[in-house]
Parts: sequence; C-alpha cells; structure tokens
Amino acid sequence: MRASGGTTRERLLAAASELFAERGYERATVRDIAGRAGLNQALLFRHFGSKRALFGEVVSRDGLEQLRGTPPERLVETVLASMLTPVGDGADDDGAADDGRTGAARSLETLLRSVGAGDEVSAAVTTLGDEYARVLATLSDADDRGLRADLALSWLLGIGLMRVVVGKRPLADADPGEVSRLVVGALGGLLEGMPPVDGRAEPPR
Repeated sequence: MRASGGTTRERLLAAASELFAERGYERATVRDIAGRAGLNQALLFRHFGSKRALFGEVVSRDGLEQLRGTPPERLVETVLASMLTPVGDGADDDGAADDGRTGAARSLETLLRSVGAGDEVSAAVTTLGDEYARVLATLSDADDRGLRADLALSWLLGIGLMRVVVGKRPLADADPGEVSRLVVGALGGLLEGMPPVDGRAEPPR
C-alpha cells in the first residue's frame, strides 16, 4: 500500500490516474484504486460517487493539465516523449512501476488503455481527444486544419498503441529521441507550425 500525502481527494485522484494509465478503465478496480491511495473504498464513493465519475475527472484534469502546460508547437514532441518513456524497472511496495511521470504526462496512455471500455467512458475519452485535436489544429493555417489535426492525433495514438499497449518490435525497443525526431519531421508536412526536434526526447515530469 502506497503512503501518500495530500488530501483524501488528491490521493484518490493520484492513485486513479496511475492505475487508469497502467491498466485502463476496466482493469483498474475501485478496490485497487483505494488501496493504492491507502484509503477505504467507501471514501472513493463519498468523494466521487462512482468509478465512472472518478475516471471522467482524472481524464479531464490530466489532459487539460498537459494541454495548458505545453506550448502548442511542442505538444506532439511532449506527447511522444511521455508515451515513449520506458516504464522504470523499479516498483513500489504495492507492485506499481514508478517511472516518475505525472498523470498529465500519461493522459493519452490512459485514453489508449481505456478505448473500447464502452459507453461508460466513451464521453470522457472523446472529449479528451477533441481537446488535443483542437490544440493541434492551431498549428496549421490550411482550410482542412481540423482534418490535419485528427490525422496527426490518430498517428500519435497509433504509435502509442503499438509501443505501449501491444509492445510491437522494433518500435517497442526504439530510441525515444529517434522516434520523436522521425515522427515530428514527418508530421511537419501536416502541421506546418511545428518546429523540428534535435532527437533528444526528455522524459516529461
């Protein structure tokens, strides 16, 4: 069981953020979330009412935090760095891998692992995707910038799916900086407002 500081609500949000990113909505149980926070399950329901409501708040908070804290022209690079950062070898005493990434850095990972969970989470997942696409669209002056943004987001999610969820090689073993350099360079044809990267993808915090 992980010892945590902060308020009860903050501890539950932090634990849920970690578990939804690690396991997706369906496999992250209320019991596990409460256990990760070091709290009783009843407190989760008292503060959020349901697992669905908790998921919606986590997705909204983490996604908006990343969007607000990242310049639009660096969003693709930042998202790639967060998805490509290898999970740390160490684990805490409840078996959770700790790679130092915040919930915001793992917001699209949460989306990836929760797609297909049904109507229970589809609204939150769709809303998060729409917000990312809206920001990406600001990087193009083309008339079809909305389509361009959707294509860019789809590519990012596909990369995340193949590396993070499926673990397909050689992508799963590729250097994060090299992947980021290649992808950002290719996406520059869609989103002309994106600057190139130097190939060094630093893990986000």
